[in-house]
Parts: sequence; structure tokens; C-alpha cells
Amino acid sequence: MNDKTRKIIGIWLIIGLILVVGQIALGGITRLTDSGLSITEWNVVKGTLPPLNEEEWQLSFDKYQAFAKTQFESLHADMSLSEFKSIFFWEWFHRFWARMMGFIFLFPFLFFLYKKLLPSWLIKRLLVVVSLAALAATFGIIMVFSGLENENRTWVSAYKLLIHLGLAAILFSYLFKTCLYVLQTKTNDQHLVKYYKFSRWMIVLIFSQVLIGALMAGMRAGIIHMHFPFFLGNNALIEIILANTNFSFDSLIDYESNNFIKAVVQVFHRSFAWIIFSMSIYFFLKIRKETISNKLKIGNSMMLALILIQFTSGVFTIMNYANSSYLIPLGVLHQAFAFLLLISWVYISFQFKRKLP
Repeated sequence: MNDKTRKIIGIWLIIGLILVVGQIALGGITRLTDSGLSITEWNVVKGTLPPLNEEEWQLSFDKYQAFAKTQFESLHADMSLSEFKSIFFWEWFHRFWARMMGFIFLFPFLFFLYKKLLPSWLIKRLLVVVSLAALAATFGIIMVFSGLENENRTWVSAYKLLIHLGLAAILFSYLFKTCLYVLQTKTNDQHLVKYYKFSRWMIVLIFSQVLIGALMAGMRAGIIHMHFPFFLGNNALIEIILANTNFSFDSLIDYESNNFIKAVVQVFHRSFAWIIFSMSIYFFLKIRKETISNKLKIGNSMMLALILIQFTSGVFTIMNYANSSYLIPLGVLHQAFAFLLLISWVYISFQFKRKLP
């Protein structure tokens, strides 16, 4: 590829990254506003438009009451049609954004293929991107259906949410790395390859934390203990864990009525947060003593800023878990910055690479 082609394709991929971040934020809003079950069916073409008149709105509301009966009766039994329109909007917009992403990515991809502007290595990576996006969308549908016509669940399955969010994290990281391959033609920090394994482990840790965060959100595990530091409050987490004597596999499945698994998830999420925070600060201070490129300096500074924002937003999210006015913006911020922190480490790791296509 010549420089002009690299720039054009790079801009297209950056737009894709921005769209993915937007979709992740919309997913967080959809979850936190209990909007995910408001649309009870998946129509690829017809579902592009929301209801256009009061009759169609009432029909959608009736379907929600029938197919998401457990959530409606447990959480929204007094909901009006106008309130339903509000939660419907977020789920519709989340799906509309997904459709828009598909169009914005697919048509330029086909155009670049037709013009033979893509080298073989990039075609292979972009096909992986398309596959990951399709897989994430498919599990999004499966996730929504897991909460419909289910007498034991007021929302979607936390485990299917984990898969959906995990695929989104893989897609985002892989697309970002593809963007780096296109826009960055060389690296100047290969002499620091000793840090490569450390950076890879940080990626694994943060990805694992994203998955635990999905369980934390899907199970609403934050409500059990909303104090920081850990030892403040009534220490409900420890009390629940120590009091449990009848844990079984069924407890993992029926987590809505079992606080033990929720307590375990919160303990893991908090523990991983401290580990990632400490290791990030350690790396930041350690790498500053080395002779590094400007790109790595920027990546290191960005990583520090992101870990501070991410940790702080996590603390305020858990402390305001019972206050929806604060929980929604804080939860969305916390989720979005988790993905940005993840790709900051992908960027840092990339700087240690010896070979680029």
C-alpha cells in the first residue's frame, strides 16, 4: 500500500473504532435502563424503523408485557406507554447503530476489494473483523431471547451477556491492532522486548476483568456491598461467603435468588481492579527509566490517565449503585473506559514488535 491508500484505509478503520465505542456505550445505557427486553423480536429490515403510530406503539407495549412478563411485573408493573417508549428507544437505537456499523464497514470493504487496494494480509484480518462482528451480533440476539418468556429471570442471562461483551472486547482490540498495522509502518522500541510478555499479561488481565464486569453487571452484584474501601459498611460480602453452606451448580444458574455467587463475583472484580491498577502504575514508573520512543511515551501517559479514570469511576459506580441518577452515567463511563484501557495496552504491546507487514 502507498501512503495515500494507508491514510484512507486508516481513517475508515478509525471511524469503525469510534462506532464500536459508541455501540459499547449504547449497550451500557440499554442495560442500565432495563431497555434490553423492550423489543421482543428481531426483524432485520422491518425493525429498522420504530413504531410510527399509537396503534403500533401499543402493540409493541403489549408484546413486552407478554414476552418479558417477569421483568414487567417485577420492575415495571406501573409503567405507562410513554415510559415504555423511553426504554424502547435505547434498545432500538442500539440495534440501529449495529445496522449502521454494518453498512459503514461492509460497503467500503467491498469497494476496496473491487479496486484491489487491500494486501492479502489485511484482507485476512478484515475478514476476521467481519466474522467477530457477526458473532457478537448473533450473541446479542441470543442474549435478548434469554430474558424473554423466562419465569425465573428479570433480565437477560448474565452468562450470555459475558459472551456478548467478551466478543465485543475481542472485536475492538483486533480492529484497533489492525488499524495500527495499517497506520504504523515501523516500531522503535524492539530493544525493550523484555516488557512484551508483561504487556501481553496485562491485556489478558484487563480482558478477564471485562468478563467479570459483565457478570457484575448482569447479576447486579454491586448492590450487595456499596462501600469503599472494602472494609467499610457491614462487610456483607464476607458474611454472605462465610454463611454459604449449600452451594451447588444450580446456584450458578439461579443467581437472581442466590447472593453467594454475586458476592464472589464482586470480590473477584474488586481484587482484579487492585491488581491491574498496581501493575499499571508499576509499569508506568518502570518504563520511564528506559530510553523509549515518543510513541511509547504517549502510550504510557495515556495508559496512566485511563487507569486512573477507570479505577476512580469504578469506585464511584459501586458507591452509587442504588442511585440510578448517578449509576447510569458512571456505569457507562466505567464500561467505555475499560475498553479504552484495554486498547491502550494493545498499543503499548505493539510498540515492542519486531516485524510488521
